[in-house]
Amino acid sequence: MFDIGASELLLIVIVAIVVIGPKDLPLALRTAGRWIGKVRRVSGHFRSGIETMIREAEMEEMERKWREQNESIMAANPHPASAEAALIGTDPGTNGSQGLSDDAGSPAGEADQPPAGDIAPAPAKAP
Repeated sequence: MFDIGASELLLIVIVAIVVIGPKDLPLALRTAGRWIGKVRRVSGHFRSGIETMIREAEMEEMERKWREQNESIMAANPHPASAEAALIGTDPGTNGSQGLSDDAGSPAGEADQPPAGDIAPAPAKAP
C-alpha cells in the first residue's frame, strides 16, 4: 500500500528509537497500533455502509425493472380472470364448481344424495 522497502523501514525504526527512546518505544508502538486498528475499523464500517447503499440502489433498480415488466405483461393480457379460468378449465363467468363436477362425471344434483350401495352400517354392540 505504502510501498515501503526494507531500507526505508530500518531508517524509520532508527529515527523512532532516537526520537522516542528505547524506554518509551513499546508504549508508543502499542498506542500507534491501537490508532491503526481504530482507523481500520472505521474504514471497514464506512466501506460496508457504502456497499450496503450500492446494494440497496441495485435492488431498487431491479424492483423498478420488475414492476415495469410486470405492468407491460399485465397490459398485454388485460383479462387475468380468463387466464385463471384457462388454468382450471372453466369459463370465466362461472365460479369453477361446475367445471369440477363435470369432470367427475356426475351432475351436481346427485352429489346431495347418499350413495346407493350394498354396504350397510355395522350394528352397535351392547355394553
